[in-house]
Amino acid sequence: MKKIAFLFSGQGAQAPGMGKSLCEASAAARRVFDMADEIRPGTSAQCFDGTKEELSVTLNTQPCLYCVDLAAGEALRERGIRPAAAAGFSLGEIAALQFSGAFEDGDGFRLVLRRAELMHEASEASGSGMAAVVKLSNDLVIELCSGFPEVYPINFNCPGQVAVAAKRETLPAFAEAVKKAGGRAMILPVSGGFHSPFMLPAAEGLEAALRGYALRQPELPVYANSTAAPFGEADEDMKTLIAKQAVRPVLWQKTLERMAADGIEAFVEVGVGKTLSSFVKKTLPGAEIYNVEDAASLEAAAAALGA
Repeated sequence: MKKIAFLFSGQGAQAPGMGKSLCEASAAARRVFDMADEIRPGTSAQCFDGTKEELSVTLNTQPCLYCVDLAAGEALRERGIRPAAAAGFSLGEIAALQFSGAFEDGDGFRLVLRRAELMHEASEASGSGMAAVVKLSNDLVIELCSGFPEVYPINFNCPGQVAVAAKRETLPAFAEAVKKAGGRAMILPVSGGFHSPFMLPAAEGLEAALRGYALRQPELPVYANSTAAPFGEADEDMKTLIAKQAVRPVLWQKTLERMAADGIEAFVEVGVGKTLSSFVKKTLPGAEIYNVEDAASLEAAAAALGA
């Protein structure tokens, strides 16, 4: 049988109406939104009817995207599609862990609510933002960052694309330096400089919050953002890796390469958009790629994968 990996999407892909047709098409997806509404009333309405501006606020973005991620994964599982492994980009990592059984029911969502609060507070305090740099090598981006105070390379997405975190007022000058070097820097629709030292208070808060959760070893390999290896292979325990992810770079290109080396043949992006699908395409040319974000893409992926 073909080895499939689910890739749970992260912040930045949010869009009005997300998850609505998925919820209508799948009882398993609907249960995810029902769970969220019990814990945080109004979450499904915010996903389905919220404005772009409302959904771009971290306090709303993270719980809403988490729900769509998990709903898409559960809808596929309902149709008999079972992955051999999983990974999630940033926020998506918690959805991947919940899907794999690492959290008790609802606990992943509860942790995301706290994560959103902590990251929102850290973002407000730091005045930070993010930009994606394209058309330059990783080493050159790292070198350019070193020429500015508090500019950090944070997400190594795929060949030729690295995201950076910086103070918002620094981003225009950094973008100009990138342009002079032959690249292009695009400001990202996120409200803070995630996965950088700007998020240190959030990481400390997550460490404290995680003491109140019981975690289990995932039922399938879940590749951690900060190590590009399955949880359980690192010296640090699962709770430490989840908390520290807030201040550590996301090694996404290495994660995809490791998954392919471990025998993954097809990748299914679960959640809003096709950002992770594009990273797979650029990192692993010729890889089999699907995405599931609504009823139509759910049926297409399920049919292609043999359900």
